[in-house]
Amino acid sequence: MDNTTKTKLARKFRRTQSNSEAIFWREVRGRLLAGFKFRRQVPIDNYIVDFVCESAKLIVELDGHQHADTEDADLRRTEVLESNGYCVVRFWNDDVYDNLDGVMSEVLRELEVASNREV
Repeated sequence: MDNTTKTKLARKFRRTQSNSEAIFWREVRGRLLAGFKFRRQVPIDNYIVDFVCESAKLIVELDGHQHADTEDADLRRTEVLESNGYCVVRFWNDDVYDNLDGVMSEVLRELEVASNREV
C-alpha cells in the first residue's frame, strides 16, 4: 500500500472511530495525559496504528472481539512496529469500557518508562 492510500485510509479511520477509540481519544487529546502528545490512526510502516505518542515511541492499540482470532497477525504487527523502535501496548475494548482508570494508569506508566529510556 502506498503512502497516499495509507493516509486516505487513516483519515477514514479517524472519521469512523470505534466507541472505545473515542473514549480513549477524549482522555489523551490535547496533551491531557501528563502533557504527552498523542496522534490517532497514524500510518507506520505497513500498518495504521490506533494511537501513537511519538516522543515516547509508544503505540496504544485497542482491540475488539475481531482480534480474538488474529493473535498471530497481531504478534507479527507488534514485531514490525517494535523493529521500528516503538513499544506497543494492547488493551481490549472492554478494558476501556469497564476499567478506563486502569487503562490510563497503565498507559501513563508506559509513558514514564519510555521517557526514561534512550529513544
